[in-house]
Amino acid sequence: MRVYFISKKLILRVLLLVFIISTVVLLSVPYYNVAFNVFSSTKEIPIYSVDTPKNIVSMTFDCAWGGEDIPKLLDILNSYNVKATFFMVGDWMAKYPEDVKLINKNGHDVANHSHTHLDMTGLNEDKIKLEILNANKKIEELTGNKNILFRAPFGAYNNLMVKTAKSMGIYMIQWDVDSLDWKDMGVEAIVSRVTNKVKNGSIILFHNDTKFTLDALPGVIEGLRNKGYEFVKLTDLFIKDNYYIDFEGRQHSLIKESGSID
Repeated sequence: MRVYFISKKLILRVLLLVFIISTVVLLSVPYYNVAFNVFSSTKEIPIYSVDTPKNIVSMTFDCAWGGEDIPKLLDILNSYNVKATFFMVGDWMAKYPEDVKLINKNGHDVANHSHTHLDMTGLNEDKIKLEILNANKKIEELTGNKNILFRAPFGAYNNLMVKTAKSMGIYMIQWDVDSLDWKDMGVEAIVSRVTNKVKNGSIILFHNDTKFTLDALPGVIEGLRNKGYEFVKLTDLFIKDNYYIDFEGRQHSLIKESGSID
């Protein structure tokens, strides 16, 4: 009787081949995020950007501190016919109610950036809901609109925050292009950073009440338009239903239609 011995190297090669074949099969399944979610089902991810064939992007502004620059900021956006999304803290809205109304009157999204701008990752579900609800109440009080967008303070989030927002019918939004305008690096640095990082469906992060943002905006807008991009509000960019979010936070439609992201 012959006895056959299989080397450890051969076994490892077979196992590696099986792994590669399995991976290829999983990734070939429609909506391959299903396969990804099997391995990362515990990770909840907000929307960082949107997969779209259109050359459109969204410019967003976080408003948490001063408000004196808002009229000038709106003048710049209006001069270029750009609509944007403003994420506002509840306490900020209470301090600058006329600016909130002015932003809304000019046709921009007024969105939620929490009520008190604290790190919410240490809060329980009830306190997370209060932070979102109280800011939403302020938005509705000042604009008459019901808000469905939320951005966490400092961009800090955890699974509980994402799940809680979803349970409230709220879409949690991050960004894939950070202007870093709060670092006061200068106009050219902001313009270069943003215009070189944007792609279709990008969500760009700016802040109001910074040293160079106002001066950088014309260069950013002109630079991106020269590359063929146009600006839309987040409510006109992100997908409301029938979507999935991949491991990079990019939102994809489950309904593929020619020239449509919805």
